[in-house]
Amino acid sequence: MKKRFEQFLKDEDGAATVDWVVLTAAVVGLGVAAVDTVEEGINALASDIATAVSTKEVDNGD
Repeated sequence: MKKRFEQFLKDEDGAATVDWVVLTAAVVGLGVAAVDTVEEGINALASDIATAVSTKEVDNGD
């Protein structure tokens, strides 16, 4: 039993998977932080665009 436990501790087959999971989580976290940083500005810009579009008159040529 002791030999199997020592072999388990030396086994590195899952190390690359763990690294990729950690790196992916870091990238997702950075993406969420970036969106959170610019969210207020994007919402204000979208509101300004909606206001500008809704106040325009369309000339249908009649």
